[in-house]
Amino acid sequence: MNPLPKEIEEEIQSFSPEVEAEIDRHIAKYPVKRSAILPIMFIVQRERGYLDAAGIAYIARRLDLTITDVWEVATFYTMINLKPVGKYHIQVCRTLSCQLLGAEKIVEHISKRLGIKPGETTPDGRFTLSWVECLGSCGTAPAMQIGFDYYENLTPERVDEILDSLKE
Repeated sequence: MNPLPKEIEEEIQSFSPEVEAEIDRHIAKYPVKRSAILPIMFIVQRERGYLDAAGIAYIARRLDLTITDVWEVATFYTMINLKPVGKYHIQVCRTLSCQLLGAEKIVEHISKRLGIKPGETTPDGRFTLSWVECLGSCGTAPAMQIGFDYYENLTPERVDEILDSLKE
């Protein structure tokens, strides 16, 4: 494996024994270590807030992979955050069904209400707005995801209800 830059090497950490045990349980589920990459990405992201270079390096070490192997997976999935996101990460589907049924109007409404554009986070760190690829809700478009919760058949009024329901 390639040596890591010193600043990343210094930042790689181990996690609490409970988190390390959780990671070990995921690795044990699979006949090939590499297969545990997504569950471990979620754990590292949960613990660090997002998947940064040090988190990527940690995963590469734990799974005996190259950093490039891990980046390839991390950059493919929109649920892996490679930079900090707000407490509520609003992800609006931008694929065909959602676009035809009003996703652009939904994003414009959210942008106006929160004062941010896709790819931005509110100054208080509460909300991040993102466009994402298909959320698999073509029959109930437009759709968005906040955290692991899906919302479908969106209208500006429904979006307001959803945003109002989110706790500080």
